[in-house]
Amino acid sequence: MTLTLTRAGRRAAHGAPPARWRGKKVQGWLYAAPTAVIVGVLFVVPLVLVVWMSLNRWPLLGPAHFNAPDNYARIADNPLFLDAVLFTLKYTAITTVLLSSVALGLALLVQERRPGVGFFRTAFFLPGAVGFAAAALLFYGMLNNDFGPVDPMLRALGITHEPVKWIGTPNMALFSTIALVLWRFAGFNMLILLTGLQAIPVEVYEAARSDGAGRRQIFTRITLPLLRPTLALMLILSVTGSLLAFDQFFIFTNGGPDNSTVSMVMVVYRDAFFRFDLGGAAALSVVLLVGLVGLNALMMRRLR
Repeated sequence: MTLTLTRAGRRAAHGAPPARWRGKKVQGWLYAAPTAVIVGVLFVVPLVLVVWMSLNRWPLLGPAHFNAPDNYARIADNPLFLDAVLFTLKYTAITTVLLSSVALGLALLVQERRPGVGFFRTAFFLPGAVGFAAAALLFYGMLNNDFGPVDPMLRALGITHEPVKWIGTPNMALFSTIALVLWRFAGFNMLILLTGLQAIPVEVYEAARSDGAGRRQIFTRITLPLLRPTLALMLILSVTGSLLAFDQFFIFTNGGPDNSTVSMVMVVYRDAFFRFDLGGAAALSVVLLVGLVGLNALMMRRLR
């Protein structure tokens, strides 16, 4: 018995955790294991495979051959990718500014509880329930010059006198795509910002009003600073989604006209499934991933 007590005392002296703690630790690992397996299978393994593919000449059919760093060196010689980078950055900047402004305006509009506000919240969020591919097809059908209803309506109202080339020119194709994205995602981002607005204590607004603060001062000195974490989340989601844009351009504009709406992800897709160069497409994906992670890290640091 003395020997047993001595061993227990030594374990306690050396900080050995009790058996109950070890059991909870094992239990915690077991709870986390399913998620870890899913993340490993669906993210880590494909990421490692993409990096390995980027270091090889990897045709769609046939054996792969190690050729590093040729796939990365050929990126600079791809004029379509360089144009796609500039276009995607332009699209990301415009979309992020407009989407954030519209979403914040809608959130402020339905922030306070009043009769009918629930209807407007639902109506603003409803487009977010539509699949992105379905939304792109919907806009394509509405704006089509042959059978779409938008052109006849505009001519009937006297706004236009001839069909508008919604996706026939580079500027109009970009404008139409941004309109699609605003319609699809403004309600979703509104919901994110509305959650942040409702988390701000009402007492803060009441104290500001009692001190004589106006609406503009309340918005700039109370609402925006306290909404910064929510704004950071929304901006990161918007920038990430814009840089990885694919569906809207592939379905709605098909990269046209004259490759003016080709995004970076579309270049990856074309290299992989049109040129059958999986190694080059993997190298482009790795470069895009590194740039995206770096940009998000910079945004999080600036908005912290």
